[in-house]
Amino acid sequence: MKLRSENTRWGKSVDDILHEEDELGLLDGIAIKPKTAQKEDSAVTVFLNLVDFYKRNHRKPDQSNPDEKTLYWQLMGYQTRPELRAKVMHLDSVGLLKPSVAAKIPEPEKEADTESHVKSLSDIFDDDDLDLLDDIDTSIYAVKHVSQKKDKELPDEIASRKPCEDFFRYEKFFQDIHKVLPETDIWLGGPEVSYDAPQLLVREPEVFGVMKGEGEEMFAALLNCYRTLGCTVRQMQCLGRRSAPTGSACGKDAAAEAPDEACTAEFWYRMSQVAGLTYHGADGKLCDQPVRPVMDMSRIPFLYPSLKGFENRIVYYESSRGCPFSCSYCLSSIDKSVRFRDLKLVLPELDFFLEKKVPQVKFVDRTFNAKKSHAMAIWKHILEHDNGVTNFHFEITADLLDEEELDLISRMRPGLIQLEIGVQSTNGATIKEIHRTMQLERLKEVVKEVQKHENIHEHLDLIAGLPFEDYDTFAKSFDEIYELRPNQLQLGFLKVLKGSYMYEHAKEYEIEYHSRPPYEVLKTKWLPYEDVLKIRQVEEMLEVYYNSGQFEITMKVLGVLFKSAFFMFQELGKYYERNGYFGMSHARIRRSEILLEFIKETFAGDITAGKSSVY
Repeated sequence: MKLRSENTRWGKSVDDILHEEDELGLLDGIAIKPKTAQKEDSAVTVFLNLVDFYKRNHRKPDQSNPDEKTLYWQLMGYQTRPELRAKVMHLDSVGLLKPSVAAKIPEPEKEADTESHVKSLSDIFDDDDLDLLDDIDTSIYAVKHVSQKKDKELPDEIASRKPCEDFFRYEKFFQDIHKVLPETDIWLGGPEVSYDAPQLLVREPEVFGVMKGEGEEMFAALLNCYRTLGCTVRQMQCLGRRSAPTGSACGKDAAAEAPDEACTAEFWYRMSQVAGLTYHGADGKLCDQPVRPVMDMSRIPFLYPSLKGFENRIVYYESSRGCPFSCSYCLSSIDKSVRFRDLKLVLPELDFFLEKKVPQVKFVDRTFNAKKSHAMAIWKHILEHDNGVTNFHFEITADLLDEEELDLISRMRPGLIQLEIGVQSTNGATIKEIHRTMQLERLKEVVKEVQKHENIHEHLDLIAGLPFEDYDTFAKSFDEIYELRPNQLQLGFLKVLKGSYMYEHAKEYEIEYHSRPPYEVLKTKWLPYEDVLKIRQVEEMLEVYYNSGQFEITMKVLGVLFKSAFFMFQELGKYYERNGYFGMSHARIRRSEILLEFIKETFAGDITAGKSSVY
């Protein structure tokens, strides 16, 4: 029996997996038939990967590159640990372990008893047989003011704060700002407030106005209006109160002159000419200007004339705006126009990021490959000007990629680009109802083709809470996409955004959702609240044990023992709940222990138990 034999990354038999080194003892108590041939030492396998990296890139792994950090620390392990060095010295065809490049190897210490051997943090870090500390930044080793009490024990779990979903109390927030800054005109912008701007200003009288739609040009025009007035409207009103009491918020300016009538009239006239504004007018009545036409993307100034304040951060970049598709949960479906920034501007701007060796540039284009010529030009440019450091993130529609595009990205350096691919659901009725255009089988083919070259980090998305998707059909969607073994599988929840098709049909679908941002689904006609909670447990377990990449081998084994990956993560979530593990921040070694406890409890030494106990 082969596990993922169609994918070269997972082309191992179950027998191979079960006989790999089990340093954590995850398979203790499980009856395993002896294997005829001993599997090659994992230390050899890891070193051969390092040799292959050097041959492909003509250099050693770079510690500063997130995609290479683990490889860097693995190499350091071979260079500093004599027992590992001896195992692989004969395989060093590229000189990774030559004295000129290897770190100084310490003299072997005499064997000591365990109690007296560990005397410092260095002893712990040097005794890392399981390579649990490979990806740790060495700067943390310099610890100061650590208690010297010999009997002090470390906790198994550390509590951590999590953001409260009901944190945003807008009414109180606006009221409080107005109290503290009474002379400030509060303006809001974005799709959330653009949908019902007049009603919002009635509900929130402290808010002076709303900018509806695209804000780059509108905000500049608004500032020019204020330049004419020379102050805020609230301040002007305050200055007009000649009898303002001393000591009041406006008292210090009571003697100042308010803008003359000409300036005031000019201000209100200019305001009336700015399309997209909704605000409290001169007489207190609401003025609601029509939404301004969509703008030319090439007119937007480059947002990063320098990278001051953005060092070592993700840089967000937009080369197109809009989406050609009409997915009912997305606000991009309202405006179907897709606009592209001129490549004469885009390519030099990308060169700036490459020159500065920005760690990651994340394209926020809704569908980056909506226009093939645009996408190809950018991908060719970053391939030809690759600096060996910068990573580019793209959100794409996989089934649109053709052979030419696939061939191009197959030639890219590992870590140069990563792809986020939206799937959302594999249920045909759901896909049709949300007006999504997707060829599922073609999508699978493309993902497998991308994976074949092992140079692209791929990230697949699913959404829970969509129409016609109940607990069982969502589990099927999950299993179908999990079978593709993406580098990351993101499980999200439907957000009912104001103005979207989903918002307009919420009653029809019997959708209940949070009244506060991000408006995530609570229940639907097909998915009761209890099932939403269970899926949330699956989401958390998926993040901890799959997306973290820390339990790759164990997840492969469990994927064989459980017929359903979704059910596997659900059972793991139930185990967490029974033992009170949710809401705690666990160290990596503790997560390993919990997983081992779960395996022992679930299978009780019988490797076949899972086959008969799952649906």
